[in-house]
Amino acid sequence: MIDFHCHIDLFPKPAEVVTAIDKGNVYVLSVTTTPSAWAKTNQLVRNSAKCRTAVGLHPQVAHERASELDLFSFILKSTKYVGEVGLDCSPEFASTFKTQLEVFTKILRYCETEGGRILSIHSRNSAGPVLDILRANPDAGVPVLHWFSGRPEELAKAIDQDCYFSINTRMVNSNRAIDTISKIPKSRILPESDGPFLQINGRPAMPHDIESVIQCLSRIWNIPMNDTRGIIRDNFYRICSTIEL
Repeated sequence: MIDFHCHIDLFPKPAEVVTAIDKGNVYVLSVTTTPSAWAKTNQLVRNSAKCRTAVGLHPQVAHERASELDLFSFILKSTKYVGEVGLDCSPEFASTFKTQLEVFTKILRYCETEGGRILSIHSRNSAGPVLDILRANPDAGVPVLHWFSGRPEELAKAIDQDCYFSINTRMVNSNRAIDTISKIPKSRILPESDGPFLQINGRPAMPHDIESVIQCLSRIWNIPMNDTRGIIRDNFYRICSTIEL
């Protein structure tokens, strides 16, 4: 199984999460919300064969952490994974949107300078601007739209721009999201937990909860579970091979 967006460092007991990952058959992309969180998180998974750490600067804290862009650029040389980055134009963060745009644009330009990276991207209430900036920076790497909730025309635009999409357990329990998922090419989908932010039955979502995403994709695609796992595995290997460090 693959969990392409998990905040390991933000669990109450992150070391126990890493141990559970290593005991299970799950490969995890551990995203971070600030560049200063990367070193400790990377150290946490240093002995894990199944975890990789992405350097991030979350749009919701971009106005507070823009001073860490130089650190972001430095760390970028050590990882081919970037996340969580992007834009958030929901009401509580609309006032910082200009700074978010500046930070996200700089991040994509850093990625272009380094030859491209695999990007886990936040686009809440801002899919259009995210896609516009990605189009303006075509060599930034491979975009993976985390928890995508854009309009149908934005979905079509994202597919046209060769974006991938990471799908979580909340999405597979939403009729609107399932309709969106059904329109995404099978070759562009990866699962995610978004733990610990996403909750399942009152507890933080864990990487092993990805199994419910696989079950839903199997139903949507009307194919056996093993075939679904095979498609997801192929997508994972393909995306990981696109960028060399």
